Amino acid sequence: MEAYKKRFARTLADTGALFFDKDLILKDGRPTPYFVNMAMFKTGRLSLELGSFFAGMMVSRNLAKGTDIILGPSYKGSSIALATAISLWKDHGLDMPFEYDRKEAKTHGEASAFKSVFVNNTFFDECRIFVVDDVATSMGTKYELMQKIQAEAHTREMTFHVAGIGIGIDREQTTAVYDKEGSVIPGQKGENAIRNFVSKSGVPVFSVAGIRETIRYLYEEKVPVLIQGKMAPIDEKTKAEFDEYLRTYGVD
Repeated sequence: MEAYKKRFARTLADTGALFFDKDLILKDGRPTPYFVNMAMFKTGRLSLELGSFFAGMMVSRNLAKGTDIILGPSYKGSSIALATAISLWKDHGLDMPFEYDRKEAKTHGEASAFKSVFVNNTFFDECRIFVVDDVATSMGTKYELMQKIQAEAHTREMTFHVAGIGIGIDREQTTAVYDKEGSVIPGQKGENAIRNFVSKSGVPVFSVAGIRETIRYLYEEKVPVLIQGKMAPIDEKTKAEFDEYLRTYGVD
């Protein structure tokens, strides 16, 4: 693992952003043995740390060179975009604009001329946009953001290029499968949402780290993680439950 990935894994563990517990349920209705809550990066120091992980990913993969603007979808993504822009300047000498969207178009003041849903007015013709966000599951919010970007480009009679999407943790799992009544069917794998998104949009998706490599590193290094409310190294039982979960719902 690259150094920034190791720091990311340890920070996830130290802050309790990554934790294991019983009876956890995902938004899609499936059970999960673990959860990642990026909202735990809630101080100035931790926000800068989070930005450094995204900046490290962009620089190490040569993504920063192909980016003009960092865009974070509201709400969590907006703080990630700001933190990433700060870290790119502080740690790598790259001064890059950041942008985020409103939930509704602004109809007064500086944005009233074209009723923009984007706050900082950083877009320009042929600009290259890199999107940052905390997680990706169904990719539904990413499709919505792409539509907003396309609508903005159409309104302003410009061309915008989305160079890529960067997420914090890739859960590396398929989407849920539902029966006719809308209930989750346990043990069944759905689609690889990220792969489908890339295929449909042509926009590549990157992650700071995948959940498999993150858990493997923490397990092998015996780093204490929040397990059922107590900090302790990942034990054999917890690791086995995690592995079984990904065998059941993980992507190939």
